[in-house]
Order: sequence, then structure tokens, then C-alpha cells
Amino acid sequence: MRTEAGGEIILVDCGDVIQGTPLAYYHNRINNTPPDPMMVVMNALGYDALALGNHEFNFGLKVLRKAESEARFPWLSANTLHVSDNRPAFPSSTVKVIKGVKVGILGLTTPGIPSWENTENYAGLHFADPVAIARKGVAELRNKDKVDVVVVAMHMGLEENLSTGVPTPGQVTNENAALKVVRGVPGIDVLFMGHTHRTLPGITVGGALLSQAGRWGDHLTRTDVYLERATAEHSWQIVAKTSAALPVTADVVPDPEVLTLAKPYHDQTQAWLSQPVGSSAKALSAAESRLRDTAIMDLVQRVQMDSGKADVSFAASFNLEASLPMGPVTLREISGLYIYDNTLVVVELNGAQIREALEHSAHYFRPYEAGKSPTELIDPTVPGYNFDLAEGVEYTIDLTRPKGQRIVQLDYQGTALAPDRKLRVAINNYRLNGGGGYSMFQGAKVLERSNVEIRDLIIDWIRAHPEIPTEPNNNWRLRTSTAP
Repeated sequence: MRTEAGGEIILVDCGDVIQGTPLAYYHNRINNTPPDPMMVVMNALGYDALALGNHEFNFGLKVLRKAESEARFPWLSANTLHVSDNRPAFPSSTVKVIKGVKVGILGLTTPGIPSWENTENYAGLHFADPVAIARKGVAELRNKDKVDVVVVAMHMGLEENLSTGVPTPGQVTNENAALKVVRGVPGIDVLFMGHTHRTLPGITVGGALLSQAGRWGDHLTRTDVYLERATAEHSWQIVAKTSAALPVTADVVPDPEVLTLAKPYHDQTQAWLSQPVGSSAKALSAAESRLRDTAIMDLVQRVQMDSGKADVSFAASFNLEASLPMGPVTLREISGLYIYDNTLVVVELNGAQIREALEHSAHYFRPYEAGKSPTELIDPTVPGYNFDLAEGVEYTIDLTRPKGQRIVQLDYQGTALAPDRKLRVAINNYRLNGGGGYSMFQGAKVLERSNVEIRDLIIDWIRAHPEIPTEPNNNWRLRTSTAP
């Protein structure tokens, strides 16, 4: 693409680059001495800017700042401010000149971070209203820097369905604000989004062209802006804008230089992942773990309950492609099973709150339609990582009933769970402050809190119990028929 454009392109990323793979975890937790592998590769690719995402904060500010210092491009976040004096904690914007055209790039970060992240990981920082900050930042780029094109790179996505105007379920306040920003801030030409894992080739809203490049590097968004001016004395005028999402498939040939740069990190990670931790008498799969109880999810729940001495556990199936083979199980399989760096929290909840959480989780399914399977009833706007399953209670999700009334036969230790019965409930730190719309967990009394990732708790548990249980206890089920 650089060759096609004569080398004159701008390359930006919309965040969540230093977390999300075993390689990133190994670097940040096991051996953080070398330069950050993502910065090494992004430097080689000639990135011009990065808008910080929420997962940049997962390993704490020391790791974050180290990676930032190793980048040869700015980490932008105009709305991440110091609590003490409201000064920007990162550069707000950068200006690039391409063939005489001045392009200003403003970075924004989702303000939802305090709802998901451990407080020590963003100590001394707060995340301001992106609309107000963008209004100020865009005006400065236009009036002070005299840019010809304004680009906003944000780690946020669309907050509502464009066709219906219905807000995306499960969001915390201002988690996604792309539409608020383009509708409330004049002067934006192009807006790149992240965070929501959606692929959006390009739409125009209020004169701004919006696009999003999917997740996990599965797409590259290409946006072309065409400008002209009558004479050398006249300012540039945009005459057209186009955008497309280019898929990254198995047919895309890896760059040899990138492979060479990544190889030492890759080899160390693979050696670490190949360590055996236990064994399984059967092959276990997470493929149907959102449709029925499975042994592989029971493993996660059991670890959380045992580690937190909890009565009940809530956990989501993050990766439907996760599996454990028959025979030796290695760190590789556990890393695929629990892909996030969440930590364990034990809170006190009563029966009514547990029921409320399960009802909220059941919003994963759309209203009932006769003859449709559970798979056909899944609501594509609700991320699977927000569909929590519970262990320690027995219950049925009756999809034939209205939302808010779907949890039936909710029992604890063989009897109906009383609304005022208080129990120790294991959840992850993302849920503690209401991540995924679980407001019933906010403000709950914290009984225990671990600083060890749940993934590591699973590894330690298997090492102490080398024979992994292979049969589910079938404590929950879906009902999809009105027949008695």
C-alpha cells in the first residue's frame, strides 16, 4: 500500500496493542526487560500515532510507560488527565504533513476504564468527557495548528444502532461515544474507531467519515481523502473521502522483517506455553459453552469458587474455540481458555442480586420466536463475554418468557434461593464496577480481592489437581419450548 501511495500515507492504531495474546502476557508479566514487542514491530512499520485503549492499563502504569517510551510515535489520549491539576497525561494530538497537506490527529480513550480496571493501574489519572475534550482539541488543530484535515483516532465505537437509535446493551457511561463526538464536535473529517470489535468499512455521519478495522488485526481500514486547491495561495479543500475494510487472511504473506523482529519473542513464548500443567481423560471443548453446561467452563467456575472460598461463581465463556486435549494439558490451552488478564474478587450478594445478575445475563438472547433454536435467538449486539454463567446455584433460563422474567427454578443447595439469603460470590474485577452492565455488582461488599490473574489461578489449581474433571454437573440449562 505504501508503494501504491508513493510512500505518502499515515498509519494509526486505535488501541489495545500491548495486551491480548500470550506473547504480550509473557512479555509484560514474565520478562519485561526487552523492548515491548508490539512497539518493536510498530516502529518498523512506521506507525504515526496510537490512541490509548483500556487494555494498555492492564499491567499497570510502569509497564505502560515503559512501552510508550519505546515507541517512535506518540501515544495520544486527549481526555486522560492528571487528577491533581487536569493536565493531559499523554499528548493530545500530533500533526503530519503529507504532500503539503497538514493532517491533525487527535486521540481519545474510552472513559469506561474505572469500571473495569484495578484502581492502582490508573492511579492519579481520570478520564474526561470525550465530547468536551474533542471540541477543544479539534478547535486547536483548526485554529492554532492550521491543519487542512482533522482525524480523530478513538478507542471507542458506536454507542447505538444506527438504524434504530437504540443504545448498545451493556455499556457503561460514555464507554462508546463516536456518534456523540461527530454530532457534537464540528470540524472532524475522518474518525477511526476501536474497542467494540466491530468491522465497519465506512459510514458518513454529520460530514465525518467513520470506520473501524475489526479486532485482533483481522482487517486494515484504508481511507483515502482527496483534496484540491485553485492556486498555491488557496487553502486545501476536501472534495471526496472513501473508506474500505481490507481483510487480513491466510493469503496475506507475512513481512520477512516483521517475522525476524518477532521471532525471539515468539520462541520464548512458545517454550513457555508448551509447559504441561495437568492432564485430561477426555477432550473438552468450549464450542457450545453458551448453550449448555460444559466441563471446560465448570473448571473455571470451580477454580474461582475454591480460590475465593465462594458459595457461587459467575464467569463467561470468552473463547468458543478454546479446548483441552485428551492427555497432557499445557499452558497454551489454559491461555486459550481464559484470554483476559482479569483478577478474582469475592463479594457479598443476596439472592435477589444473584437473580438480577442472571436476568441481565439472559439478555444475551433476543425475544422468543417459536421454532427458532437458541443459536438463532442470540442477540448479535450483546458480546458473548457479557453472557455470564453461574455455578453453585441451579437454574433454568426460559427463553419463552419475557426479558427480566427468564430465570426460573433458581435453587441453592436443593432449595429455592431466598431473596435475602447472603452468599459469597466470586466474580472478576471487570464485573466488580459494573462492566458489561452488571450494575448489581457495583457497590457490593468486597470480602476478598486477589491480585493474581484468574488464568494463573486456573494453572495453579490444575497443578494441585492434575486430573481435570471431565463431566459437567449440569446445574443450568436453556428452555426453548412452551410445552410443559
